[in-house]
Amino acid sequence: MYTDGMAFSGKVVLITGASSGIGAATAIHLSRLGASLSLTGRNEENLKKVAKSCEVRPEHPQPFLQTGDITNENDTKNIVEATLKHYGKLDVLVNNAGIIETGSIENTSLDQYDRIFNTNVRSMYHITMLAVPHLIKTKGSIVNVSSVNGIRSFPGVLAYNMSKAAVDQFTRCIALELAAKQVRVNSVNPGVTLTELQKRGGLDEEAYSKFLERSKETHALGRVGKPEEVAEAIAFLAGDTASFITGASLPVDGGRHAMGIR
Repeated sequence: MYTDGMAFSGKVVLITGASSGIGAATAIHLSRLGASLSLTGRNEENLKKVAKSCEVRPEHPQPFLQTGDITNENDTKNIVEATLKHYGKLDVLVNNAGIIETGSIENTSLDQYDRIFNTNVRSMYHITMLAVPHLIKTKGSIVNVSSVNGIRSFPGVLAYNMSKAAVDQFTRCIALELAAKQVRVNSVNPGVTLTELQKRGGLDEEAYSKFLERSKETHALGRVGKPEEVAEAIAFLAGDTASFITGASLPVDGGRHAMGIR
């Protein structure tokens, strides 16, 4: 999407959930565009692997790595403060960290509901709240990673669906609140993407294989997405080529949001 390899040169980008999946792909992609990266996640070893995969030119710093759990308020404060201490500013916040768990209204416990909302919504609210004063200074941007589940309703993942709908509303509300200060806020809404999300959510290898096979029918383009494809969309929304886009939820889902029952 970008042809200019320096499109993010001089820009400081903080990415949550950067140790795997879409977050890792976004870090690697933005490194190729010259971004100065602050990467956070719970798995230190994976963060280091992602950093090694990033392209760092002599004139650009190595990614700044911070291990932490964004559902922990102190960790979140430390992540933002350490990023600012290290780089002196913040231009882009990519709220990527998230989890999924299966369950319906009949069997989703309050503990599960709280766990999903604390990770997918509350922690995003908190880190954004802390980052906004600094993004106002740079007239920066925010990209929230939501899901097609925030746009369409699917049975069996109730709390996850609700959390992603909340992310989309959060995106639109703060886009309006920050527009006068020239801070843009958008979200991407991936469909099924080849990451560890579903396996971590409880699917074993057999169930996951069946899920991927079924996804060929539920996505109009006949396949699931790749993390790199979502990363491209995140870079677009975060960067100057999207300078007149705010409050948007961009499906990156092979047409799944437009599909009817098949």
